[in-house]
This record gives sequence, structure tokens and C-alpha cells, in this order.
Amino acid sequence: MTGGATGIGAAAVKVLSAAGATVVATYHSTPPPEVDGVSWLQCDVRDAAAVDVMVAAAAEQMDGLDVLLHAAGMWQPGIPGQITGDQIDFLMDTNIKATIFTNQAAYAVMRKSGGGRIINFGSGEAVMGSPIAAVYAATKGAVSAWTRSIAKAWAAEKVSAIALAPAVQTPGADRLRDFLGPAAAEFIDEEIKKTIPLGGVLGDPVEDLGPTLVFFCSDASHFMTGQLVAVDGGLVMLGA
Repeated sequence: MTGGATGIGAAAVKVLSAAGATVVATYHSTPPPEVDGVSWLQCDVRDAAAVDVMVAAAAEQMDGLDVLLHAAGMWQPGIPGQITGDQIDFLMDTNIKATIFTNQAAYAVMRKSGGGRIINFGSGEAVMGSPIAAVYAATKGAVSAWTRSIAKAWAAEKVSAIALAPAVQTPGADRLRDFLGPAAAEFIDEEIKKTIPLGGVLGDPVEDLGPTLVFFCSDASHFMTGQLVAVDGGLVMLGA
């Protein structure tokens, strides 16, 4: 698992280890939490060579690799008409290159051992569009397209791929509130009440997203691949 020190990744570490999974998780600069039975590897997932070394080490520790949960990523504001090259480069590296590097490294291991499952994170913003985080939305759209592509390319070797689009409370949601300021954040809260039918609030990463992670990390989801699955209380109804 990548990005296990904070946000959705930290929730996933907690949930999957409690479900009995053997977990090796990565962190970059944030010190990881102490979780019984979880091993940690430091890695900058934007560095292809570092990713290859990390995945090989994780596979050696676990005697194989059944699932890659790629949770590392970043939300960043970006208003169309005001976006700089540095902002684009940062999100391209963090959200797209890192996804490709980690997925390919995992595939190299999985194809030799009979298959596996790759779980990436897309976003509802990629489907709806975002006037305040346009490059983020674009990169997450690319993650979804990449996930569909590898689902087709690697299926013959029994490597499947899913992208999840959660709407849960994370550090990214906090950064959005900070960017908007108190008045606009209050407006967003009111909009969330209207647009998330189940509860009117962002979900909890452990209680609401956690069971979905367990499902997709298990054999129960073996006949699913290439999908963008919204776990968002009904915010984005992808089948509509």
C-alpha cells in the first residue's frame, strides 16, 4: 500500500490489518502511525527507480504481492486561467506518474505469481469537473482512464484493476476548506447536505470506505475490473 501515513491510506492500513491482511505500507515525509503487524517502507512514489526497489522489498517481506492499494496522491487548488506550469507538473508527478510507476512495478511481480488486484483512487471531481481544482480533476480523470487501460491490457495475466471515487473526510477536504475560507466553506457544507443523499455529510474513511476496501482486496470482487466505483453517499451516481 502506498500513502499509508495519512488520510485514506492511514484508514486503509487500520481497516485491512484489522481484517487480517498482511500489510506493507509506504510513507514519504510524514512519520507513519504505529499499527500492530504493519511494516513500513519509505518511498517517494514519484521516483520510478525508488518504486521498483520498494515493491520488490514489499513482495519479499510478504512472499508475494496479491493487492496493490495505491492511496498516495494530493489535492491542490487550481482555478482555470490562473494555473502555472509548476502546479501542473506537481500534480502530474504526484497523481499520474506515481500511479503508473507503482502499478507497473506491482504488475511485474503479480504476473509472475498468477495474478493480483490493483486499486487506484480516482475522484468524483473528475466526473463532475471542478472550477477550483481543475488540474486535480484532470489528473484524476487520467487515473480512471489508466485504470481502464491496464484492466484490459493485463487481464490475460489475471491482474485486475479498480478505481475508487470516495467522498470522505480527509486532509484534502481540509485543504479545500482552508483554500475557500470560512464563509465559502460554510456554503460548501450546505451544498454537501443537499447533494449527498445518504447523511448529507462526507463519509468516514474507516466506517464508510473501509468495508469497500476489504471487499476489493478480497476474492469476493474477483469478477470486477476496469470500473470507477463511487463510494460517496450518492454524490456522483455514475450509472445514471
